[in-house]
Amino acid sequence: MFSSLPFGFMFIFITLFGTIFSISSSHWLGVWVGLEINLIGFLPILVYQKSTSESESAVKYFVVQALGSGLLIFGSLTSCALSYTWEMMMMDSSVPGFIIILSGLIIKMGMFPFHFWLPSVMAGLPWVSCLLLATWQKIAPLFLITSFLEAGILYSFIIFLLLMASGSSIIGGIGGMNQTQVRAILAYSSIGHLGWIMFASCQSIWAMKSYFLIYLMISVSVFMTLWYLNLNNIKNLTDLMTPEPWKTFSIMVMLLSLGGLPPLLGFVSKWIVVSGSMNSNFWIFLFFLILGSVLSLFYYLSLYFSIFLGASKNMYMNMKTSPKMMVFLTIALLLNLSGGLVLIFLNLLKEF
Repeated sequence: MFSSLPFGFMFIFITLFGTIFSISSSHWLGVWVGLEINLIGFLPILVYQKSTSESESAVKYFVVQALGSGLLIFGSLTSCALSYTWEMMMMDSSVPGFIIILSGLIIKMGMFPFHFWLPSVMAGLPWVSCLLLATWQKIAPLFLITSFLEAGILYSFIIFLLLMASGSSIIGGIGGMNQTQVRAILAYSSIGHLGWIMFASCQSIWAMKSYFLIYLMISVSVFMTLWYLNLNNIKNLTDLMTPEPWKTFSIMVMLLSLGGLPPLLGFVSKWIVVSGSMNSNFWIFLFFLILGSVLSLFYYLSLYFSIFLGASKNMYMNMKTSPKMMVFLTIALLLNLSGGLVLIFLNLLKEF
């Protein structure tokens, strides 16, 4: 995927540095510069293999991120003109600037109602680029919106955030039903999880961080497994019928965990959000979030049954697999199967 030459590591370092620089800044100009540094480092990673699909996805990604950056700097300039400061936490009097900045961050993140670009971009990228796009590239916009919530700026707009979170979950469930590409399904799953993360941030910062950490672990397991299995050119769901049933079973368990099927690890994050929001005034939005998760579980389970019930018996004859692959699949499976143990441990902690 990446070259061992220094420029490959340089672009990864620039991508990481841009995000850290952005979330560490308390100044809107610094936030914008950090996001631009991140974009400059991430674009060469997207076009590394020089294929047509990667170039197309990179151009789409660049146009969308440029639009988000333009709205971000325009909103910060509007805020500066009204409040005479560039500081992030001094924009109570600048409602128009805040709305424009929030729209730019949501566009960059790929959340409803600006989710249209994410499935088409991820459909043309290799697995590691998809992993970075679905996880690391979400960190800066998420934590910037969370900083608004901690400062008390967003409370007058919290209903709009909850509506967008509910819409993201519903879109993530409905959009994945019509897909025949695994990358597009994972993109819609990412949109659905963004809704849960945004809802969790409106309830508790700890719940949001816990959900994102579990989502990160499951995503790394899924994307790296698909990469290690040498499925770079996989397009159709039927291509998951590999001759080794252990590999197919591992992929399906991780996908079901990503969908939130109990008692897998993906269910723990949703349980944390649900249990933490039952005493709040916004529990009605949980219905739409859970509905989106059920819809996403529907196409994951249909994929599961189509593979295991529709495959021929010959696929169980060959059990060859490399030792490194066996170790990684075993670790990833144990990680995703540990959801029930994590729930028991959390309940014991509450008793003490």
